[in-house]
Amino acid sequence: QVQLVESGGGLVQAGGSLRLSCAASGSSFSANTMGWYRQAPGKQRELVADITSGGSTNYADSVKGRFTISRDNAKNTVYLQMNSLKPEDSAVYYCNVQIKFLSKIVNLPWGQGTQVTVSS
Repeated sequence: QVQLVESGGGLVQAGGSLRLSCAASGSSFSANTMGWYRQAPGKQRELVADITSGGSTNYADSVKGRFTISRDNAKNTVYLQMNSLKPEDSAVYYCNVQIKFLSKIVNLPWGQGTQVTVSS
């Protein structure tokens, strides 16, 4: 029913750029905060950036100044512009909605993500 599909990953050299897209279907998330997450092999999934329904953004310290999250509610799509990529940015990148439930933030089931590999 509800699906989030990530795309735009690939192999780039350090210092390069990629633009990831997250297309949502089955529901509109214009009223929700959307986030980009990543998970590198052997590591926990981490929040990279999120954006509220009003356009306020939040970034992990590791990507501040390099990544930009944006959204196009008309297209039900969230983007992550990644510049000045570093090898440590290599991971599978996922998008998801942040749903406030009671005192917690919950996500939908995770999709396949899109692989980002940054060569040194």
